[in-house]
Amino acid sequence: MSKKIIITIGRECGSGGKHVGELISQKLNIPFYDKELLAVAAKNSGLCEEIFEFHDEKPTGSFLYSLVSDTYSMGYNHSGYIDMPLNQKVFLAQFEAIQKIADEGSCVIVGRCADYALADYKEMTSVFLHGNLEDKVKYTMEYYHLPENKAKEFMVKTDKKRSSYYNYYSDKRWGSLKSYDLCLNSSILGHEGTADFIIEFVKRRYQLDI
Repeated sequence: MSKKIIITIGRECGSGGKHVGELISQKLNIPFYDKELLAVAAKNSGLCEEIFEFHDEKPTGSFLYSLVSDTYSMGYNHSGYIDMPLNQKVFLAQFEAIQKIADEGSCVIVGRCADYALADYKEMTSVFLHGNLEDKVKYTMEYYHLPENKAKEFMVKTDKKRSSYYNYYSDKRWGSLKSYDLCLNSSILGHEGTADFIIEFVKRRYQLDI
């Protein structure tokens, strides 16, 4: 593939964001990052991976883009970074890991404010997936092996966590049409059809022959 393709996927719980991302990755033969991003961030920052897993997409305080930019530009030895709360160090490390991954080539990244971290990357297409409630509940029940009532409870808590995280750490609103290039209901075309639609959108947007 001659041109770089970067696709970020925000998602409601149960909409199949990870599965859709994996399908896109397979169809385009480009790297996929979801939880894998945590290992990259841990390796680059020197913090243990368990810390990233604990803080993964969990909001614990507000964070300004200027602080991210200033600290990122000055490095991990900067005094501002050293004195920074742990949750902010985790976010900064993920922010840097996302940009490093994107600098290296084409990729699909799910969650973790990737669209915000890569806002200045002209090759990036940001996608948000939602879905019909019954489909999301069914998928969550199957994926996490939960009864219906527990699946619904898990979905509410997960979406609240993701929304709060995104809204704290970015200058946009989670799930808002204005925050993404493309918003799709994955229930309409199914996961594979949604993956194909996103690929076609990217092809037409950037006039790619893939």
